[in-house]
Parts: sequence; C-alpha cells; structure tokens
Amino acid sequence: MNRAPERAPRRRHRPVRHTSYRLLAGSVLAVFVVFFVLPVLWLVLASTKTDQQLVHGHPLAFGSWQALKANWDALTAFQDGAVLLWLGNSALYAVISLVITLCVSVPAGYALAMTEFPGRRALLVSTLVVMLMPSATLVVPLFLELNAARLIGTMWSIILPYSFYPFGVYLTYIYFSTAVPKDLLAAARMDGCSEFGVFRLIALPLATPVIALVGFFSFVANWTNYFLPYVMLPESDQMPVQVGVGNLLSSVPQFNPTAGSLAIERPQLALATLVAITPVLVVFLFAQRFLVSGMLAGATKE
Repeated sequence: MNRAPERAPRRRHRPVRHTSYRLLAGSVLAVFVVFFVLPVLWLVLASTKTDQQLVHGHPLAFGSWQALKANWDALTAFQDGAVLLWLGNSALYAVISLVITLCVSVPAGYALAMTEFPGRRALLVSTLVVMLMPSATLVVPLFLELNAARLIGTMWSIILPYSFYPFGVYLTYIYFSTAVPKDLLAAARMDGCSEFGVFRLIALPLATPVIALVGFFSFVANWTNYFLPYVMLPESDQMPVQVGVGNLLSSVPQFNPTAGSLAIERPQLALATLVAITPVLVVFLFAQRFLVSGMLAGATKE
C-alpha cells in the first residue's frame, strides 16, 4: 500500500497582537526609565562631583571619591552638623509617632471589625472621609488647635498629628473583616480565652502583614512630611530633615544670591537629598522581607 506523503509541520508564527503588546510594554518601561530612573541616577552621580564638574561635565559621568568625601565633610560641617541633627529629629518624630500609631490603629481596626455598636457606620464613614482629605488641608486647623493647647514649637506638635493615621485604622479594619477566620476566634472564645486574649494571642499574630504595611506607610508619610513641621516648628534645631533640606536650598548661591558666607554648593545639596531619602529606602527593604515572613507565619489552613 502506498502511504500518503507526510506533510511538513507548519511553522507557528508569533501572533501580531503579542508582538504589539511586547512593543507597547517595552515603550512604557522606557518612558518610566527616562522619567524616574535617570533623575535618581543623576542625583547619585551629582554628589560625587565638584560644582564645576556638575555644570560642565557629562550629566551621567562619575566624579570622584575625593569629591564625594569633600561634599560630605562640607555638608556635615554646615551650621555645626545641623544635617545630622535634622536626621535625628526626623527619626525621633517618626519612630515615636509610629509606635503610637500602631498601638492605636490596630486595636481600633480590630474593634471596628469585630463588634457592633451604635454609630459604627458613621465612624467608618468619617474615617474614610478624613483619610481621603489631603493632609495639607488639615494643617491650619491643627495649628489653631495645638496653639490653643500651647504645644506649638514642641515635638508634640509634630508627633500627635503624625500619630493620627486614619488610613491605618481603615486598613486594619478591612484586614480583620476579611482575612482573619471568624471560626478560629470563636473557637478561642469557647476555650475560655478573654476578648483581649483572643486579640493578643490569635488575631495579632495573624495580622503581622497588615501591621508591617501600616507601619511602613506611616513611617514614610511621617518622614516625608514637609508642610506640617514647617508650620509648627520655628527653630532650626527642631526641624526634621525634609524642612532642613528646604533651608539648604536657600543657602545655594545659584538659587539665593544673598546666601553669603553660609553658602553650600549644588553637589552638597544633592548629597543632602540622598541622605534624606536613604532611611526610607532602608525601611522599604526591611519591610519587604518582613511582609513576606509575616504572610508565611500568619497563613492558616482551613
């Protein structure tokens, strides 16, 4: 019998739609690189240059380690180490506010998720409305309130508003409402565990991911806040680093011709900006690892 000739296998052509999608994705990534990565790269390289190299040299060229050290020495010598003092103030305000935020937001979110009481819905709506309001709109009312309490010019004029974090309350409320098994909490109550014991021994360990998330967002919001401490703190030795970098900007002769003998150069200003954002990057890297471990530790098998 004669066998029919075998047909050669057809080549599978990549769909045109898939190729167009990859081209579009590549174009979007290229735009992100140009608008986000290149400015950060320029900022890092600017701190390694002298002022003349920054103006006349290649924008993305590395300067020298000697210039970086000279810029660091000049920056730390500005107003007898004011930059280091500003960093310490930022750390103090952010850490104390973070502790208060976690001690308030997590129990408040748990209570809103697990209990029914009159006015609960109105409280949730109020929390959502305040969360959606821009923080700058609350600065003037906060100033009047803290001025009446005679707290203007003290660290509590920064720590107390920082500690009020409605986003943390709402985030923990959503997590406890949806992600924590109600049967597990009910079983703990049936075994004789008190309500506080259920929260501390069962709900709190399961909420490790959301606690890390609230802590990260709270720390970043507190560290990067500029307008509130600018209004509340009149003295330079009380300023956080974000307000301090704004003062450094006014000490650059190219931006302020009246800077005088206290002038600093533009590479030193770039280095100060890097110093100001480095703690946020470190906390972000730490939070990434902590979130992963918290999710694995809080996983439950139903």
